[in-house]
Amino acid sequence: MSAVLNEMDLTLTSPAQAKMQDLFTQVDDSVQGVRVFATAGGCSGISFGMTFADVINDNDGVLSFEGFKVIVDDATLEYLRGVEIDFVDNEDGNATFVFNNLPQIGGGCSSCGSSSSGGGCS
Repeated sequence: MSAVLNEMDLTLTSPAQAKMQDLFTQVDDSVQGVRVFATAGGCSGISFGMTFADVINDNDGVLSFEGFKVIVDDATLEYLRGVEIDFVDNEDGNATFVFNNLPQIGGGCSSCGSSSSGGGCS
């Protein structure tokens, strides 16, 4: 049985909710929600992404909104607790979901992204 998540676990800004609602009008009924996931990599040691999901597993937490659900498995939730997902439409036309308030996780490096490190972790 999946757990119910609340705003202490994860929040979505109004622009993020509106964009999700828009996206969910374009998918078929087999899609159960959008899954937020974590993968190894990046300066913090963890990178986050989202994908449509057609299954909600027993170890998933679910945050319900008008017209869609956000699904997060137990392991990913440990890294996302307290995070806010926003949708930003930049002036240059690049629109994207942004994860705010990410916790600082060990395994990163202070020189990430700098030209002296070649743009990555060294």
